Amino acid sequence: MNRTSLYFTGPQTVDRRRTPVDPSADEVVVETRVSAISSGTELLIYRGEAPTDVPADETLDALDSDLSYPVKYGYAAVGDVIATGAAVADEWLDRAVFAFNPHESRFATTTDALVPVPNEVSAEVMAMAPSVETATSLVLDGRPRIGERVVVFGAGVIGLCTVGVLSSFPLDRLVAVDPIDARRERAVDLGADRAVRPDEVNGLVADWPDPGGADLVYELSGRPATLDSAIDTAGYDGRVVVGSWYGEKEATVELGTDFHRGRISVESSQVSTLAPETRGRWTKGRRMDTALSRLTGLDLDSLVTHRVPFDEAESAYRLLHEQTDDPLQVLLTYD
Repeated sequence: MNRTSLYFTGPQTVDRRRTPVDPSADEVVVETRVSAISSGTELLIYRGEAPTDVPADETLDALDSDLSYPVKYGYAAVGDVIATGAAVADEWLDRAVFAFNPHESRFATTTDALVPVPNEVSAEVMAMAPSVETATSLVLDGRPRIGERVVVFGAGVIGLCTVGVLSSFPLDRLVAVDPIDARRERAVDLGADRAVRPDEVNGLVADWPDPGGADLVYELSGRPATLDSAIDTAGYDGRVVVGSWYGEKEATVELGTDFHRGRISVESSQVSTLAPETRGRWTKGRRMDTALSRLTGLDLDSLVTHRVPFDEAESAYRLLHEQTDDPLQVLLTYD
């Protein structure tokens, strides 16, 4: 049994290679239906902006290499179990499943690395489960409280999912910030009270009553320069959660008088680990279950802007790199 896998082979260069699939007795073989492209880490790898001397993801067996070329990457594959090893229960056969697996036509893995697809969830929506899980992790780390003012910088897929999760909280106001008109409209559709351009946010926040500024700010734009704006938006004792990974792009942050006198905290949020203060009661399984419970409540279908056949994957990455036609969630399809 063979598979075709996508490899990043250099800056702005991808290749597809055929390799054998050799499952062990405790593994199943999954034939992929759809996989979602990450416009964060994955695009950094495509552009040659990711550090090459760090592990792809130490928490995922499917990503067991570093980020040097050539590298397989991707973590959102949905497909069907087409074969089971001798030590695997027959009930897994033909089951629709999700896996944190790179882009490839089929793959072998153990069943404990699979998440069964709920009956009411489509394959395309299930491929976005990692984005909702990331949003869930961001909200857990941000700890929004009743009546707080929350601002989300960046209305890409992660930012929009975060807005959707936050919209269920009894906040005083929820504001999304993005330069693209269509993304601001989507943010409002997903529950933001307001969505403004980056050049409008300071004026908006300046009109808020005492205590001024935002209680909680998320930086999810992927642009290092935005971090200064996020800090400026936070009020006294405000919290800034940085969910963007900039790769090798430097973030030059102005930590002046307002930052220090305002006692503003800046902290990271990364989905591969749980924050220490949540580990007493939260596990990755519980976090994923929470994310899965949100899949049908969010209009995730509206975030899918492009579906590209796996055999034409190069065009999908060019589309995201050049930002033509405002791509949001780009899916690779396998027929």
